[in-house]
Amino acid sequence: MFSFIKAFIFVSIIQLGSLAQAADLNITVNGKPIKKNLYEFVVKDLTSRGQKMDDNLNSMIVNRMIAMELINQEAERTGLNKDANYLLKEELARKEMLYNTFLQNYVQKNPISEADIKNAYEQYKKDLGTQEFNAKHILVANEQEAKDIIAELNKGGNFTKIAKDKSKDPGSKDKGGDLGWFPASTMVKPFAEALTALKKGGISSAPVQTQFGWHVIKLEDTRPLQAPEFDKVKDGLAKTLQQKQLDKLVLDLKAKAKIVDNRK
Repeated sequence: MFSFIKAFIFVSIIQLGSLAQAADLNITVNGKPIKKNLYEFVVKDLTSRGQKMDDNLNSMIVNRMIAMELINQEAERTGLNKDANYLLKEELARKEMLYNTFLQNYVQKNPISEADIKNAYEQYKKDLGTQEFNAKHILVANEQEAKDIIAELNKGGNFTKIAKDKSKDPGSKDKGGDLGWFPASTMVKPFAEALTALKKGGISSAPVQTQFGWHVIKLEDTRPLQAPEFDKVKDGLAKTLQQKQLDKLVLDLKAKAKIVDNRK
């Protein structure tokens, strides 16, 4: 109904027991008051998301809170609040909310600096390179099959036809192995190294192994590559740095923790 509902449910689960002394909203449901600070939390959540409060929205919030209280009371009356599955969901909700809140607070206290983003941009440009490539490939399951295909191509075989007949790559098979234009950095290292060693029109003289299988590669063409401007990739780089920061946080905590896994 509203974007705040999930957050409101989580807050209700976690905080309701600690709000016994909080001011009421002067609304009771079967004698049980609706807490004012829960209402204020919902209003704050909505306004922070750009919602403009008016009488209609206020009425919808209050009616929703009344409906939730009614359902909560009925659920407790029928014993659903003691159901094993519900209790597991409640525990997971508590952990998930605390997890998300901690990470949000950590990000706020440890923001990614403009200098870090600019350094990442320079590395991004370096990794991207100054050329992009138009290539085809044929992907097969074993080295011998790839060698046989290279031999067939050396005898004048049609690359596009062989790719359609034999390639295992579902993304390019029907296009005759065509991968379109791309920077070499977007490919796994063995593929990129073999590709950049080819001349225009050249075909790899030996099969190229990656985690996907064995490749026969043909370089169709190259052209200069201009990196996108800083402002266009700034937000994406910041998110990447932020995720790396959070990954490191988890790894550091894990390194300090005593974790015993006896499942085996």
